[in-house]
Amino acid sequence: MGDGSRRAVRLAVLGPVRAWRGSTPLPLGPVRRQAVLAALALRPGFLVSHEQLLDGIWGASPPNSGRKVLPSYVYALRQALDAGSAGPAQSLIRGEPGGYRLLVGEVQLDAADLAEHVDAARHAKASGDPGTAVERLSAALALFDGEPLAGLPGPFADVERQRLVERLRTVRVERLDCLVLLGRFAEALDGLATLSGSGPYDESLAALRMRALYGSERPVDALGVYRDMCALLRDELGVDPGEELRRVHEAVLRRDDERLLGAATARSGDSGRPGNPTVAGPPRIRLRRAVNELPGDAGRLVGRDAELAQLTAPSAPGSVSVVTVDGTAGVGKTALVVRAARELSDRCPDGCLYVDLRAHSTRRRQSPEQALQRLLRSLGAASGELPGDLDGLTAVWRAATSPLRLLLVLDDALDADQIRPLLPAGAGSRVLVAGRRRLAGLDADRRVTLEPLASDASVSLLTHLIGRERAAREPQAAQRLAGLCDGLPLALRIAGSRLQSRDTWTVEYLVGRMAGDDHRLGELSVGDRSVEAAFRLSYDQLDAEQQRGFRALGLAPTVEFDVLASATLLDRPAADTERILESLVDASLVQQPRPGRYRLHDLVRVHARRLADALPDEAAAARRAALGLFLDAARTASDWGPAGFPTGPRPTGSRFAHWQEAEAWLDGAGGELVDVVGYAAALGEADHACWIAEALCDYFMRRGRYHESQTALEIALAHEGEATDRRMGAALRNCVMYTGGHQRDYGVVLTNATEALDLGRRLCEPGEEARALAGLGTVHLRRGDGDAAMSPLIAAVDLSRRLRNDWLTWITLLFLGLAHQLQGRDAQALACFDDACAHAEKAARPHMLGRALSCAADAHLHFGHYGEAKRLLRRAIDQILHTGDAFLCARSLTRLGTAEEAEGNPETAIALHHQALLLQRRLMSPLTEPNYDWLEMDIRNRLGSAYAAAGHLPEASREFQAVLDLPGGRARHTGGSGRR
Repeated sequence: MGDGSRRAVRLAVLGPVRAWRGSTPLPLGPVRRQAVLAALALRPGFLVSHEQLLDGIWGASPPNSGRKVLPSYVYALRQALDAGSAGPAQSLIRGEPGGYRLLVGEVQLDAADLAEHVDAARHAKASGDPGTAVERLSAALALFDGEPLAGLPGPFADVERQRLVERLRTVRVERLDCLVLLGRFAEALDGLATLSGSGPYDESLAALRMRALYGSERPVDALGVYRDMCALLRDELGVDPGEELRRVHEAVLRRDDERLLGAATARSGDSGRPGNPTVAGPPRIRLRRAVNELPGDAGRLVGRDAELAQLTAPSAPGSVSVVTVDGTAGVGKTALVVRAARELSDRCPDGCLYVDLRAHSTRRRQSPEQALQRLLRSLGAASGELPGDLDGLTAVWRAATSPLRLLLVLDDALDADQIRPLLPAGAGSRVLVAGRRRLAGLDADRRVTLEPLASDASVSLLTHLIGRERAAREPQAAQRLAGLCDGLPLALRIAGSRLQSRDTWTVEYLVGRMAGDDHRLGELSVGDRSVEAAFRLSYDQLDAEQQRGFRALGLAPTVEFDVLASATLLDRPAADTERILESLVDASLVQQPRPGRYRLHDLVRVHARRLADALPDEAAAARRAALGLFLDAARTASDWGPAGFPTGPRPTGSRFAHWQEAEAWLDGAGGELVDVVGYAAALGEADHACWIAEALCDYFMRRGRYHESQTALEIALAHEGEATDRRMGAALRNCVMYTGGHQRDYGVVLTNATEALDLGRRLCEPGEEARALAGLGTVHLRRGDGDAAMSPLIAAVDLSRRLRNDWLTWITLLFLGLAHQLQGRDAQALACFDDACAHAEKAARPHMLGRALSCAADAHLHFGHYGEAKRLLRRAIDQILHTGDAFLCARSLTRLGTAEEAEGNPETAIALHHQALLLQRRLMSPLTEPNYDWLEMDIRNRLGSAYAAAGHLPEASREFQAVLDLPGGRARHTGGSGRR
């Protein structure tokens, strides 16, 4: 398994699936659970969707429970793999919208070790070190422990098993080839004997066997292998041997030791044996001089060690190596390839050539014909002797370079058609290609996409330019300036040059001059160098459709966006939009941080937005469409339903098929949703800012993202007076009240509910009046005054019924039921909860139904109806699992434990309480969930009671003491509404 000290968990799939933490084996459970782990491990770091897991493990016969079975498998795997103290942010298996992901950096996988050994072996062999290659390949073979993925069911395991078995065979063959190069012929023949039956038509094995026999002084036997293979191929398949086998046959006839055994193993003098005349190769053409046309090194290269290593890594002998470097304008492609070329120059003794193809230049682009004429003159050919057409020039170029080992740098390339005619023919030659576009149509050994510099490297380059003393005087300003330059070396060098030429300027002064998008690009210009001009050259290369797409993407309200957001900005179908997006990725104007998600570099986005603003009508339509998409998603995802948003745009049809799809789309936006509200406000779109903040409120509450909701509402409230929708004054205050209730800030609840009630009545908005009345009722409930809560809550229920608003009726009935329960009116409380369940079922929202069922179960627990309480809680948990509400799920699990204890099942109760506690500790945070400590006290109290009922008194005492040790544990707050 290699060095296990690097990662805590080791995982083996090259045999039976097994896992260890250190030297301790970990229980992985049944084979289907193992199959889930294998499916994640063999796609390390990638999101594996629920559909892929179900199809890959169950094939055409998925379980009746469908996706519901996967969380139980993943939960059990987390229990086995994660460290005991691991929280949700540290789990090896991360749940994300639509699927799961195994953290690639946290698990040592034997399949990854296999790839590492094989890559190292191939590099060693290419460097002329077959001994090291044999060692690494032997280590790779030692990783296999029988049949890979042994015993695992499903189509995915079948395909991967076949792939790994084929990989095993390939590693064996490569090792045998290295043994031949080392002269260990007998050992190679023994290994070939074990493989012979696995591929009777495999010509490569036959060729390897011929070489081993020849090295063992058995040339007649080697020729016999060839005759036998020829006969088999003709008789069985009706074909002749391939080129490689024929070459080996010819080499045996010629006694070509170097061709058969490698230069290191070839026996001196054999080529001159009597009867085996030496066959002379083609004459070697030498340059008149060793040409070196590389431009001067462009200063210090910072933060590019990994990319430089990729460009200078050994290449396969006997071939022309092509490596491409792509990236956005100003990212430092030319500096990197020139530095790499200088380090490689001693490996290419026949010369180093450089051509600027000027794909993105104010000068005329070089055609392949012009480039070839220039290259041939560099090799000493007379201009009068050169053909005038591309085919003729290409033929002369290949003939001239076939005996040479050259290094060719092709800078600022446009496409593959411009490159192919320029490739030299000499074995061992190397070509470095730099360009803004990704040259997918060009065959390359390696492709390097150059990203902007990391923050520390940006500061390091800036410090080098302006001097350590100057940077040390203003370290924070230097950090900000590096950030404003977005990690682009061109921008950093321009900023550094401006400071170098202006001794009186402080770094902070230049930062101030760059404040705001309108000034940022303007300041990044000096002499004939300009960041915006470099971007403009890329833009000018686009067609009209791509240009419009690029402008529209600069108007996206979030840094990252997907195809749907882009299609909305462009008002184009998704398929067309994705094609445009991918073409802009290939042009290095758009990044793709992960599949399906796109973004623009900061400075590129500023440029795109400036281009868009030059066409105000087009920009305004795109911005309104984007804001409409976020509003549609937030309203569709909200449990409030259509009746919860009586004003604002009424879309003719939602872009989302159902609330789950809208919720998943909002999840994809991550922490940028608040920025959308700020974006709308900054554009003067006050109505959209208020509508979106209001619509996101319920989504944020269900996700426990209270601070984001609060921030969005504060932004909207600051612009409420500019909105044309007069309902927003009351609506936003009700949202602040709703958020404050979840944060247990009852002063905020009372203030905003009172203001919202006054505004709602003055504006004749009964929905806002009902929300405000419900908020006032909750304040009285929290204070333990059930009588005072009754009047506003009854009024709120009456109003919400008249409005036929299911969500509002549901929430007010829950609060009214809690008020009845507080006053000891259990029958009335239960009636309210049952009525709330009916409205939740009508709304078809699992969060609403789960919460209503949980409240009803509480009442039955109070009555002593434990069987009914259990039934309701199980239904509630089943609903809540669809929503991801960890708080409500943990709350319901611990109450189910109390019901089990009451029915005489304390051990079952203990298990449920522990499950609730684990959920609370792993999926919630005391920093974001105000009810965190309350929930832990509640669970531990119930757990202590179950331990006592089971006779485990020390454990019970420990749990009760833990309650007392928690903040507020000695004055525990019980009852109430809201999330409780």
